[in-house]
Amino acid sequence: MELIRKKIIIVDDDRTSLTIAKDTLISLYDVFTVSTGQKLFSLLERFLPALILLDIEMPEMNGYEIIKSLKHSERTMNIPVIFLSAIVNPENEFEGLSLGAVDYIYKPFSRKLLLKRIEVHLLLESQKKELQDYRDNLEETVIQKTQTVTELQNVMLKTMAELMECRDGITGGHIERTQRYLKLLVNLLIENGIYADELLSWDIDLFVMSSQLHDIGKISIKDEILLKPGGLSLEEAEEMKKHVAFGMDIIEKVAESTTESAFLTHAKLLAGCHHEKWDGTGYPLGSKGEEIPLQGRLMAVVDVYDALTNDRPYKLAFTHREAIEIIKDGLHKHFDPLIGEIFVQYERDFERTCAI
Repeated sequence: MELIRKKIIIVDDDRTSLTIAKDTLISLYDVFTVSTGQKLFSLLERFLPALILLDIEMPEMNGYEIIKSLKHSERTMNIPVIFLSAIVNPENEFEGLSLGAVDYIYKPFSRKLLLKRIEVHLLLESQKKELQDYRDNLEETVIQKTQTVTELQNVMLKTMAELMECRDGITGGHIERTQRYLKLLVNLLIENGIYADELLSWDIDLFVMSSQLHDIGKISIKDEILLKPGGLSLEEAEEMKKHVAFGMDIIEKVAESTTESAFLTHAKLLAGCHHEKWDGTGYPLGSKGEEIPLQGRLMAVVDVYDALTNDRPYKLAFTHREAIEIIKDGLHKHFDPLIGEIFVQYERDFERTCAI
């Protein structure tokens, strides 16, 4: 297989220097020679070389001005540049290197030295590209692995939801629907600038996914209470309320064996706070207003809406319109008024989401 020869451009207004440099390199590289910066930039419109040899002292545009233009353009900024100069001056050399040159060779130059310097710098560029490719591939691998872990996590959560669904026949559908409502509600709040700073600090997909655990504590509730048709006695209602504490305990036990934080933090707050009420009459803590974490205030609205619009063992489903009226009545009492008002304002969007 024939090796692809690398292209090198030599920029020098001295014809003798151009000839010597070209004759030195032509056996190993495709060499192009130009005498001015203007001709260089015209040539660069056709192709990008592997390296540029650039004289400093030239009319119209000197080497320093040329390299500034090269480094200013995203297209040419990564082309390695070696300065050629007949003037031995450490300050000039320092300036050239400061402007982005990779090396500085004095004229008249040794042919062997010129070849070796170019060989070294092209090797360095090749290694830099290989390293960047490795980093890009590594990043892609990490993204794929992360996606795989996320998918596995989501499958596990869905499996847990299905376990709940097996018990009461409704929770699985409830979990999927409330996820859709939450995603829509969060996006609407952000669009309207409500709690946007806090919401934008979250990984929204992670938050929505964690909501699948908000009712996980019901696993610990007896079937005769969970599936009871009609209303619950006071004693049974108190037992049902314990699903909040059970849920937080389950999530805490999971947290003890993992370094994951954000996901489980959302999950615990959703499980522990979605039955709190804005006026402080909810449970388990009786928190009120913004004492209730935002996760719980969001979940409270979508949880109640879904419970209202679907059959439960103790009641038949309300219509969408009836559910919206109940949520309206609950503003400032059950629900955060800002969140509830957005829900009511865009109630048609939630009705369409319900029908999916």
